Amino acid sequence: MNECYYDKRMDFFYNRSNTDTADEWTGTKLVIVLCVGTFFCLFIFFSNSLVIAAVIKNRKFHFPFYYLLANLAAADFFAGIAYVFLMFNTGPVSKTLTVNRWFLRQGLLDTSLTASLTNLLVIAVERHMSIMRMRIHSNLTKKRVTLLILSIWAIAIFMGAVPTLGWNCLCDISACSSLAPIYSRSYLIFWTVSNLVAFFIMVVVYLRIYMYVKRKTNVLSPHTSGSISRRKTPMKLMKTVMTVLGAFVVCWTPGLVVLLLDGLNCTQCGVQHVKRWFLLLALLNSVMNPIIYSYKDEDMYSTMKKMICCFSQERNLDRRPSRLPSTILSRSDTGSQYKEDSSSQGTVCNKNSS
Repeated sequence: MNECYYDKRMDFFYNRSNTDTADEWTGTKLVIVLCVGTFFCLFIFFSNSLVIAAVIKNRKFHFPFYYLLANLAAADFFAGIAYVFLMFNTGPVSKTLTVNRWFLRQGLLDTSLTASLTNLLVIAVERHMSIMRMRIHSNLTKKRVTLLILSIWAIAIFMGAVPTLGWNCLCDISACSSLAPIYSRSYLIFWTVSNLVAFFIMVVVYLRIYMYVKRKTNVLSPHTSGSISRRKTPMKLMKTVMTVLGAFVVCWTPGLVVLLLDGLNCTQCGVQHVKRWFLLLALLNSVMNPIIYSYKDEDMYSTMKKMICCFSQERNLDRRPSRLPSTILSRSDTGSQYKEDSSSQGTVCNKNSS
């Protein structure tokens, strides 16, 4: 019967895997990784919060596609939280962690990846439903979209908890991997292969939908009435989603390949030297998505821009009375003009929010 090591700290497993965390996370490299990671996380929190707020505020976005896009932004926000937790529990600190805390650290990262991947799969289904009927948006009800979003997070949390639930090497120490010292190599192979296969399937599905939309748009455009912008909207939405998918695949594939090589026990591949940089590349995906939304979708860009402008105006209005002399404020004409400007700016912000 194999001995289990649930009560050991992580230094026991890192020493067995010959991973020198202290030497890897010191000096200039540590400063660069932490500074870049901190900047990325701050941008992720701000920009993805802005995307979610834009979908809530603008009634043009009250459709299934944009609800799912907001959920993808929530997954990116969650990825930022996972990386912050990682930064406070990595390097020399890694060896002092308990098994459960290390499982939590890695589970957060796995959950964020699964949430993004599953969300993209659901968006593919939603796009397929709408495009097969040549509609801009599908007829999914809010209740169904809510159930889909809850299902996405349930699947993500479950997949992130699989190693904690038993698929690990705590009772079979010889099967432990190098990059994840308490993850079984068989689990890493399953995890990476399943994600890479999902990547491939999604790319094929999205390409087929894209080609179908392009062909139908070219055929129907001369024979359909309506504005040019309305006919081009399905293609614009598909280009946005395909750009997001492309960035997702490019940012996550290198890290998954490294994990696969580790799962296959490739001792000559030097996976330890590139892991931190590929992790930053994966985090970069959560930075890129809000930029893609605003660049590819004019309505999203204008809504986000107006929200920032209104926030700046409100702060300026709060400060302005304290900086004006009382003699100026006492004049009726100036006071009325000031009130008029304030009310007009507030009206513009309210209109932009609707």
